[in-house]
Amino acid sequence: MSWLALRLDLDLPSTFTECTLEGAACLRVSKIYHQMLICDQLLWIGSVAVLLQVARRGQAQFARVPFANVGPLKIESDLPDEKVLFLSDIFPTGYMADENAQIQPGDTVAVWGCGPVGQFAIASAFMLGAARVIAIDRLPERLEMARSLGAIAVDYSEEDVSVLTALKDLTGGIGPDACIDAVGLEAHSAQLQGTYDKIKVALLMETDRPSVLRQAIQAVRKGGTLSIPGVYGGLLDKVPFGAAFGKGITMKMGQTNMHTYMKPLLKRIEKGQIDPSYIISHRITLEQAPEMYKVWRDKKENVTKIVIDPWADAA
Repeated sequence: MSWLALRLDLDLPSTFTECTLEGAACLRVSKIYHQMLICDQLLWIGSVAVLLQVARRGQAQFARVPFANVGPLKIESDLPDEKVLFLSDIFPTGYMADENAQIQPGDTVAVWGCGPVGQFAIASAFMLGAARVIAIDRLPERLEMARSLGAIAVDYSEEDVSVLTALKDLTGGIGPDACIDAVGLEAHSAQLQGTYDKIKVALLMETDRPSVLRQAIQAVRKGGTLSIPGVYGGLLDKVPFGAAFGKGITMKMGQTNMHTYMKPLLKRIEKGQIDPSYIISHRITLEQAPEMYKVWRDKKENVTKIVIDPWADAA
């Protein structure tokens, strides 16, 4: 769920907020700032912070924002809140995934996972010049949204569908130029490997379910690029790294540096190149949040993205 805490006279906090160092800048930060802000004093707010139990109670009417003098981006235009809300997390994540994928005009891109990040990866791929985007998921509402963006949809849950075969057929046997794993550690699979991973995770013999990562490595063309915005948290089993080496692919991954992307993507919104609010399916109050977590978990009501307005009154 996303936290709608915006008003035109307030700031939009990024998922990552950082401090500024007095005197000489941190060498590690200055060298890699264009990719990812990695700092010993880094504080996280947002979905990753919740995962790692760093920050809590963000879904509220007010939240404490550490280092607010440098972290937030002030929205001074009259854009509706919902158009800029996702600049704080999932829009930059999807866009950075495409930059990591090194998409060139005319490329064919395959995106596993058509959740919010995957949807923005699909939209951003077209903005960067991709000729075709292949969207892979199992939920009809997500695949339909991907189609509405112009993507070719592949439903891996259908009995007669093999993702690898479908990608070969769609690319003349070559494979996509770029593959994007927007799923991560909780991947589902209709194949035997899905059951294998669930058992190993249950027995504490594995921490992640990397079926999408396996497929993406096998699918990408020789010399292609694999981008991984999906979160992985620990140890992975049966990853075909020999295939990655043999094909000479490039792999890029990591947490999103929001400050690299917030302003450029805000300009794209202001120019009308994209309206990020298209992914919203539910708008709720704080009081409705507990029940809506169940809806999201169980994938009911064609849910694609939930936005909480902390100031709204329950109907």
